Amino acid sequence: MELDILRQEPAPTEVGSYFVANYPPFSAWSRDHVAAARAALASAPESPPAWAAAGDVPKPAVPPLGLYLHIPFCRKRCKFCYFRVYTDKNAADVDSYMDALAREIALYSAQPRFAGRQFEFVYFGGGTPSFLSSEQLKRLVGRINEHWRWDAAREVTFECEPGTLQKSKLETIRSIGVTRLSLGVEHFDDELLESNGRAHKSKEIYRAWDWVREVGFPQVNIDLIAGMVGESDEKWRFAVDEALKLQPDSLTIYQMELPHNAVFSKEQQASGQRLVATWAEKRAWVDYAFRQFEAAGYVVSSGYTLLKPSPDARFVYRDSLWHGADMVGTGVASFSHVAGVHYQNLDKWEDYIPTVQRGELPIARALPISRHQALIRELILQLKLGSVATQYFDQKFAARVAEDFAEPLRSLQSEGWLDRVNGEIRLTRGGLLKVDELLARFFEPQFRGVRYT
Repeated sequence: MELDILRQEPAPTEVGSYFVANYPPFSAWSRDHVAAARAALASAPESPPAWAAAGDVPKPAVPPLGLYLHIPFCRKRCKFCYFRVYTDKNAADVDSYMDALAREIALYSAQPRFAGRQFEFVYFGGGTPSFLSSEQLKRLVGRINEHWRWDAAREVTFECEPGTLQKSKLETIRSIGVTRLSLGVEHFDDELLESNGRAHKSKEIYRAWDWVREVGFPQVNIDLIAGMVGESDEKWRFAVDEALKLQPDSLTIYQMELPHNAVFSKEQQASGQRLVATWAEKRAWVDYAFRQFEAAGYVVSSGYTLLKPSPDARFVYRDSLWHGADMVGTGVASFSHVAGVHYQNLDKWEDYIPTVQRGELPIARALPISRHQALIRELILQLKLGSVATQYFDQKFAARVAEDFAEPLRSLQSEGWLDRVNGEIRLTRGGLLKVDELLARFFEPQFRGVRYT
């Protein structure tokens, strides 16, 4: 049976973060380094990043710049969710937060590091950005436009939950310059959606899809999650078949994990019972979806994504970040990366809003990274694409990747997870499907085995 292809490793899904989003791990960031973040923001645009300050590498060009806006509101909290979201805020609370978000972006527009720079990408994430009404969204963007615009952005992404959409709201979303709509479908089985705490049902997906296509966006992405609690071979095939019928421009498939603060994680720890399928089962499901979409003309573009080839088929947000772009993360608990310094905003509502209202950037913790750490960060993130050219890293970081990482490369190749061909490191399909599990081999010794978040 084709879904058995990757079931040779019956490792259970234990509680703990799996998806690698950055390096060094977030748990290494601290308040002690907040001054480094402020210094990075006060530097000139052409100043080298912190890791290049010693002059040991060629001076890099000014990197692309992105903006992330965290909209932390949801109709309902999913049982697998670990993000900073709120389901209990009224209209006045939402307006208060939107005011703080606009103020924060205005504060950033005045920072010397961003003088004269335009956004390459903008990302409305959550939470649920489509939780906002059309009027709230228009007011927010109007406030932002007083200080900073994204007219020149190559990509503006907006995340949506199907049940929050109407055609008029989608028209507003398109009018603010959104080029890539990302629809959080996750699955098409109503029983499974409900048992996992999703706010929408399948009928809302199909209704929203018709409106999305009528309004017209250059790129429409849908998300699926392989291995939601209650998943089966039959249900997953159904989900893949329904997704194929929609013919999205791109597809993102996540493998269910159990971060420490999710409802399901607490339930599993309390009961001692396994709630989520094994990693081998989830990888087999993703592999099945990849092959079905590939047969329909799609191309695998990372361990989680497929694209239907077209001029608008791209993930600018992902590719820019994974190649060292600066990104300003705004909103409660958001993460940023600027001039070789990682930092995160205050993660509590009652701290974030008053701080911004006082005219202060709400930075809570930070970490300036070394040249070697910047190299590791880009290498592991770009490996998620399936292949990397070592020459890129050798030139940018004055490194020798083949020598610096000889041991992890040797071990992964001997185990069948990657091949090395003419200066390229290429993950096998099996390696790509479990890429996050493999990346820790490239970490510095002090960060191996530590809690990621």
